[in-house]
Amino acid sequence: QVQLVESGGGLVQAGGSLRLSCAASGRAFSSYNGGWFRQAPGKAREFVAAIDWNGGRTYYVDSVKGRFTVSRDNSKNTVSLQMNNLKAEDTAIYYCAAGPYSLTQFEERSSYFYWGQGTQVTVSL
Repeated sequence: QVQLVESGGGLVQAGGSLRLSCAASGRAFSSYNGGWFRQAPGKAREFVAAIDWNGGRTYYVDSVKGRFTVSRDNSKNTVSLQMNNLKAEDTAIYYCAAGPYSLTQFEERSSYFYWGQGTQVTVSL
């Protein structure tokens, strides 16, 4: 199994930046796609960004393109989400996820089998 632990959430003013990190417990993470989702209170969990198993391709929801960057370092078993120019509507709990490399519908929750515990991101005006 893949165990995922997130860190880096917090409170930031609009226009600021945060970097989220997702650490996997085992070497097997290098064979998985990595995804980021977010969920605001009372709303459905939303796809944010993904990176394929070898880091060659990235994917983003339109609302974060140009502001967020997803990356991974398989030597450290980590996936990161750099969030710049944050907006109030980015406030949510952010979850990292891992799924088999063959499941390439990156925006779909069903493509991910393992999930982190979530980390709160709050953007103030």
